[in-house]
Amino acid sequence: MWQGCAVERPAGRMTSQTPLPQSPRPGRLTMSTVVELNVGGEFHTTTLGTLRKFPGSKLAEMFSSSAKASMDAEGRFFIDRPSTYFRPILDYLRTGQVPTQHIPEVYREAQFYEIKPLVKLLEDMPQIFGEQVSRKQFLLQVPGYGENLELMVRLARAEAITARKSSVLVCLVETEEQDAYYSEVLCFLQDKKMFKSVVKFGPWKAVLDNSDLMHCLEMDIKAQGYKVFSKFYLTYPTKRNEFHFNIYSFTFTWW
Repeated sequence: MWQGCAVERPAGRMTSQTPLPQSPRPGRLTMSTVVELNVGGEFHTTTLGTLRKFPGSKLAEMFSSSAKASMDAEGRFFIDRPSTYFRPILDYLRTGQVPTQHIPEVYREAQFYEIKPLVKLLEDMPQIFGEQVSRKQFLLQVPGYGENLELMVRLARAEAITARKSSVLVCLVETEEQDAYYSEVLCFLQDKKMFKSVVKFGPWKAVLDNSDLMHCLEMDIKAQGYKVFSKFYLTYPTKRNEFHFNIYSFTFTWW
């Protein structure tokens, strides 16, 4: 009598989201378990204990027992982040060595992985302290800074349809008392045929250095890839000489 043979069915195809306990290596996961990583296409080998060194971090959460891990075709745990800046983070987790190169980029990745002790150490470095602490606190005192920066770029692009260069004027209104005379400034520029696109910054309550604000504007516009330079344009005294408005010109070069 013919007897049917048992047919072994192929194992289920590995999905891109696999619960962490279903590691490509059989056996119970421990802190000493060796883990192979594919970070942005570059391979790393470490232990589970290293990755979980700081409980509560996003990196530790990625490799918790309840997490779902992405796997590559070879069964490595996959993280879709820049590998160049993951390496110094891994070295810090292994030895406590603080990175000395690519500080802004490593700082960004440390924030992503939520490794708070490393974030704090990097924030004390001059490269991060100046940008993330000092400069950020300065700009927080300028109401609408980000919105006005975007407006400057939009106006400059709108004027560049048939021109190699386009200019935007920035008028600094330092106090609420000055703000009441802002329309007078616009009328003056129009009467003298100097009227271009004008963006108003202010008023603000803090005492700010105008040159520092202009430096921040130029730096942030250049960071977006634009060719721009700024210069002092003119000082306008109100008709009764109560206030003086400082106006600056930002010139964009397109080709």
